[in-house]
Formats: sequence, structure tokens, C-alpha cells
Amino acid sequence: MAQMDIALVLTKVTPLDEAQVENLLNQRALSAPYSLKEVLSQKTYNQADELLSELCKELGLKYIKDIPVNDISSDLVRDIPINYCKQNHILPFKDEKDVVHILTSNPFNTQALKDLSILFEKNTQWIVSSSQKVIDTINRVYEKGTSNLSGIENIDSDAYESDEPIIDLLDAEDDEAPVIKFVNSILFRSVKEKASDIHVEPFEKELVIRFRTDGILATVFKPPKKLQNSIISRIKVMANLNIAEKRLPQDGRIPLKIGGKDIDIRVSTVPATFGERIVMRLQDRSNVILSLEQLGFSQGNLVKIDDLIRRPYGIMLVTGPTGSGKSTTLYACLTRINTPDVNILTIEDPVEQRIGGIGQVQVNSKIGLTFASGLRAFLRQDPEIIMVGEIRDQETAELAIQASLTGHLVFSTLHTNDSAGAFPRLLDVGAEPFLIATSVIGVIAQRLVRVLCPHCKEKYIPSELELTTLGITAEQAEKSHTCRAVGCDKCNQKGYQGRTLIAEMLVVDDDIRSLIMQKKDGGSIRKLAVQKGMRTFRDHGIEKVLLGITTAEELISNTQLDL
Repeated sequence: MAQMDIALVLTKVTPLDEAQVENLLNQRALSAPYSLKEVLSQKTYNQADELLSELCKELGLKYIKDIPVNDISSDLVRDIPINYCKQNHILPFKDEKDVVHILTSNPFNTQALKDLSILFEKNTQWIVSSSQKVIDTINRVYEKGTSNLSGIENIDSDAYESDEPIIDLLDAEDDEAPVIKFVNSILFRSVKEKASDIHVEPFEKELVIRFRTDGILATVFKPPKKLQNSIISRIKVMANLNIAEKRLPQDGRIPLKIGGKDIDIRVSTVPATFGERIVMRLQDRSNVILSLEQLGFSQGNLVKIDDLIRRPYGIMLVTGPTGSGKSTTLYACLTRINTPDVNILTIEDPVEQRIGGIGQVQVNSKIGLTFASGLRAFLRQDPEIIMVGEIRDQETAELAIQASLTGHLVFSTLHTNDSAGAFPRLLDVGAEPFLIATSVIGVIAQRLVRVLCPHCKEKYIPSELELTTLGITAEQAEKSHTCRAVGCDKCNQKGYQGRTLIAEMLVVDDDIRSLIMQKKDGGSIRKLAVQKGMRTFRDHGIEKVLLGITTAEELISNTQLDL
């Protein structure tokens, strides 16, 4: 490297301007009574690192060429905003007994050194590296660590049961790395639009990000394909997943805070053909638990539910597809019977809502805390009521039945298409038919349908096809308030705002028990229940269509299996 390039090179590899570099080079060197410029000019350098190293040697400073990012503790930067570090080209590097070493590319920034000395209440010393390497290290440390990059703060013990940090997106700085800002914007927008899921889907030539809002998936972003790995890695870092493992599925969670709302995001990754596919499920922990009336149950079903949840023992099941609000219904039931004289315990995966006065346990398969092991322990905790998040296997089913037969009221969920399907499902996991018939007292099956936007819905008479499909007459439709979706600014031109449930309530009586004992299929059990007065999904949905709550189109698409 030519001697005359010294000033130019120092201007490029440090944050100093030309005047500051020239002033520096005119200073006297420690090793000789000559200026730094004269001393440095006596040698020829092949790389900028060699020049910077020689300069530090003459100034009596420690120089480091390759910065060990993984050795830098994220605890050192927890209380320091990323924009402060970038503006001053500094980063705490190592905390020793009496001194904190500070990484910098500008060792003449004495004010920053004093500030950090006051913050750490220790002496501070510089370790010098190039400007670009310092900035790169700042980005990587803040990305991997629990820092103010994303406004991470101590978790609110009233909102969470773990010690994981919670990320507050409103504290995000303007000068964050572009990928970090982009991921933050995705999360912020998803919460603003009340999305329930975020899908990050890599394809051959594009990356697609979709939101599921009110049950409907829609594309919201198509970032450049070249950012795919960075976006996926950022999400995995936030969820405490192994970013190096790309061959196996992984599960994690991101505690998030936006505008005072505590959002819990469950993250699932799977390896796909063109990269890892990520789905994030959002749960607003700050939501108030709704009552059974607010959820949308019919008056007849409310009476039946009230009777079942006040029985001294038995199993009450809530069934439906994924994302149909089963846990929300169970929370509403528990809240209704939660009194100081009752001991209620729950084991969930995860704990979605905190309920005062109820003991809630979260599944942790890594340490062997499963639904079955938790339920087994609950039987020694003197409960009256137990909630099991889901019956997934024979062991859990048998323990739930055992609990109900020994004087406990048990609530749980199953993934089935209708209420009668719960019994074949229990048989399928290995439960004995006579135990099922003896223990199960009732099954709620539910699905969600979109609610018409109250600002733009328009009254109309359904078509002949819709009337025939729904089984209602034109006279009934004319006397009702059947409406269709239109779309306005209030609902983002969708015509719908929010969702409500349609449900069927199957109460187990002697006749139903007889069919269960005979291992009859779900269709036979359902047929008998309808003959005994059970109102199906379709019946409840038609009622809501006639009241103008939802549309015939929405009902038909969600109850097609009932045809």
C-alpha cells in the first residue's frame, strides 16, 4: 500500500473525517519523537488492517483483527440502545473484575468512554478494530441477544410464567438492520390486522408471507428471494431456535409486546423443498376472557352447558378443527364455575390465558411434563375440577376417565369434525367403550364463521340454490334479516369483521351410552342425537343467517360435511 494513501485509508476504516485524521497523524508517536505520519510512512502495508494495527501500536492501544462475536455476552448491551452504539462506534466487549473492555473504531471518543465507565461503575479500556467490523459486530450481538435492539425488557410476571424476555416492537430503533426492521413490521402489522397466523412460505423463485385473518389466508408481502435466509434466521433467533438446524422441524415461542398488548407467538418450522417453512400462531394474552353468551352459543345450548359444568363428576369434551376456539370455550366454562370453594387445576400447551384462582400448568415435553404426567400428578392435588388441554393418546384418555370415575369433573378437547365423532376418536386412541360410556357426559362441537361487518352489510333475498341448500323457504327469508357482505373501509373491503361460533351440543343419555357400548360409528350416534332433539351446526348457522349475523355463503362453506 503506497505511503501517500495513509490518510485516505484511515478515513475509510475509521469514523474520523479528513481533518480529524490529519490532526491525528500530526501527533507525536510514543516510540519516537516523530509524528505518527512520519513513523507510519516508514513502512509499506498490504492491507488496511496492518496500517490500523501499527497505528494502535504507536498509540499504545490494543488492536483486534477478528472479533469473536460469540464470546461477547449479550448481558453487557442489555441497557444500551443500539443506536447509541452505532453512532459512537462502540460496543462493550468483555467485563473483567476491575475493568470493562470496550470495542471501538474511534479511540478518541473520550466522552463515550466516560459514559460507559459511569454505566458499568468500573474503569474502561479501548479495544480497536475497523469501523465496518465494529458495526457488523454490533448488528450481530444485538440480533442474537436480549437487548434494546427490539426493546427487550424484563418479563411481566403477572402476564407470563417463564423467565423469557418480552420484545416490545414500539421500542425498535430507526437504524436497525433492514431485515430486523422488516420482521418487526410483519409482526406489528399482523397484530394490527388481528391476524391469527403468519405463514412464511419459500417457493422456487419467491418468498411469500401470508396472514390468516378471520380464518382466511391472504398474501401481504413478497420480499426479495435473496432475503429468505436472513428473514427465517431472524425469526428463529427471536424464538430461541437453532438457526444451524435446517433439516428437522422445530417449535418455539416469541413473547411480544405491542402497544401494551401481551402477544404470545408459537413458532413452527418445517424443512420444505425450497427452504424452511414457518408458521407463527398469535395469541393475545391481554384479551379479556369472554362469557359463554358472548361466544355465540344459543340459549338452548347454554342451558345444557350450564347443567353439565355443574355436575360433580364426568368428562365434558369440546371438539372441532384446529383454530375453532375450543380453548376459549373451556376458559369460559371454567370462569363460570370458578369460586373460592372449588379447586380447579389445568394442564395446557401452552397456557393461553391466565385465570385468577386457578392453578395452571404448562406442558414441557423436554423435561417429561406431558398431559399424562401432569394429569397423574393432579390426582394427588385434591382438585374438584381438572382441565386437560387435549386428549392425544391412550394414557391421557385412560387417566382422564380414571379421574372422572373417582369423583372429578374433567374438561378436555379433541380434534373431530362433529360431536358424535368424539366417541370413535376415543375408541381409536385405545379407550375402552364401557369406560367411555360411563365417563363422558357431554360433547360440544364447534366451528367459527365470519361475522358480517355492521357498517356495510346489505339486506337481500338468498338465491334459490342457497335457499335449497340451507333448507329454508323464500317466505322465511323475506321475513328475516338475511344480509350479504359488501365491503367498506371499516372492514378493509372484506365485508366481514370478526368471527362467531356455530355449535352443536350432544348430551350423553342411556340411549347414546348403549350405542357407544356397541362401538357404533359416529353417524349412527349423531342420527340418534338429532332424533332426540340435538340442533346441528347447520341448524345453529341458519339461525344466525336469518338474524343477519353471517351469510348463507359462509355457512355453506363451513358446514358442507353436514349435507
